Amino acid sequence: MNPATALATVLVDELVRCGLTDVVVAPGSRSAPLALALHAESRVRLHVRIDERSASYLALGLAKRAERPVALICSSGTATANFHPAVIEASESGVPLLVLTADRPPELRGTGANQTIDQIKLYGSAVRWFAEVGVPEDRPGQVAYWRSLACRAYQRATGPATPGPVHLNLAFREPLIPDGDTSWCESLDGDANGPWVRARVAPPPIALHIPPTRRGVLVVGDGTANVRRYVAAAGMAGWPVVSEPNGGGRYGDHAVSTYHYLLGTPEFADTHRPDVVVTLGRPGLSRPLLSWLGRAEEHIVVATDLDRWPDPTRSATQVAQAVEIPVASGDDTWLHAWRQADQAARTAIDEVLDASGTSEPRLARDLVDAMPNGALLFCGSSMPIRDLDQAMRPRRGLRLLANRGASGIDGLVSSAMGAALAHNGPSYALMGDLSFLHDQNGLVLGPREPRPDLCLVVVNNDGGGIFSLLPQAAVRDPFERVFGTPHGVDLGYVAASTGTPYQLVEDLSDLPKALRGEGPRLVEVRTDREANAVVHARLREAAQAAVRDCLT
Repeated sequence: MNPATALATVLVDELVRCGLTDVVVAPGSRSAPLALALHAESRVRLHVRIDERSASYLALGLAKRAERPVALICSSGTATANFHPAVIEASESGVPLLVLTADRPPELRGTGANQTIDQIKLYGSAVRWFAEVGVPEDRPGQVAYWRSLACRAYQRATGPATPGPVHLNLAFREPLIPDGDTSWCESLDGDANGPWVRARVAPPPIALHIPPTRRGVLVVGDGTANVRRYVAAAGMAGWPVVSEPNGGGRYGDHAVSTYHYLLGTPEFADTHRPDVVVTLGRPGLSRPLLSWLGRAEEHIVVATDLDRWPDPTRSATQVAQAVEIPVASGDDTWLHAWRQADQAARTAIDEVLDASGTSEPRLARDLVDAMPNGALLFCGSSMPIRDLDQAMRPRRGLRLLANRGASGIDGLVSSAMGAALAHNGPSYALMGDLSFLHDQNGLVLGPREPRPDLCLVVVNNDGGGIFSLLPQAAVRDPFERVFGTPHGVDLGYVAASTGTPYQLVEDLSDLPKALRGEGPRLVEVRTDREANAVVHARLREAAQAAVRDCLT
């Protein structure tokens, strides 16, 4: 057996023993040993994509929803560089990826050899661990090295504190395909009882106990673990729960879904200063919330990794791996005040949205309302997630994900595809037209590839809608070209180019019917950027007026 085939066979087998179930491959020559070993491995689900960037975001979506490592494989050269954005997102959002890049052997590096670049520590600090595996050789000791290396890579990707990407750079000499010989200088078999190395799970951390208080608030941001436990504890303590949509805590009687407008009203924010705020994950969608957190007297951040705790406002007074929220005795005046203001703002918001016709925040609200229990929604990182944050009502039975680690718009179609493939139930995605066009290659599926049940809902305002809500909109002369960036693309033709079923929704009352179907499909909703800015202004004015009336 040639060394390249031996390394690929052993590495794939050991990763499967560790728990690997899904692998995404972008085709190439130097990575042939890995691709062939995976094609012959019946214990994994193989996904092939012709575009490395699309492949990497597909793996990201798979790992994000499945909450376990997914392997990602490519050839050498610029193919590896196209993985970089997804590796960054995986690092920032704590998603476990096993990035396996094929490489030329050392004697071909730095010589001008074709498709050869410097791949050593290519992803820098974005990976939890890097290993230059070395050229495989037919000598004793290699199998133990390869198998223990695979176990270490899998374990580093899963944690133990914060999951993330791991990079193995694999140098292969030719021949790159099996030669028909099965002999090797030692047994290639793994341990009969499972992985070569079995890592033990650490005991749970000791929780920080908070003194009983009714005047507390639980804030839930992106990338949160143990959400239900903390939401239940906050409910017993009489605390309001302020959760971003992708935080997973916007449900139940204590959920305050209009916090963006409540905390954007100075009269409310100033008079509702808590004794303590407990933050899970990374909040970052609402400027009023971040401003309010910055003034908190006691701000406890819960972070599983004490080397990487989120604190964008630099207002954290304590950081703990776990927190115990005790039941507090006393009246419910604190919670009642939040709920009363929330209800007033919610009524005002819904009235504006119902009268706005087809608008982007109304689409976000109505899409969530129309989705069945057990559904997944993958949301765009720019305006769609903010529209959900400001318009979405509390509800149960929905899993909502977004690439908010680095908050880029790239790779969204592929991420949604990956998440849908890992989800057991119907899946949907909400994104803007620029995000969709940026990753339209995500619609390219080979005839033998697994096809997810995914409805892509695209808001088409012919450009970058978020900029119309930012100060750049005041610079009228260059705005449309350098910020608005109109494209004039007919999305129906884009869908037709890949055979993706397509439907245009002109009236949002037709949305529930348009969402029906099976497999990958596209629903387009067209809006106007300037009209959308007016709707957002009306929402803010109406909600804040309702809150002020509630306080008098």
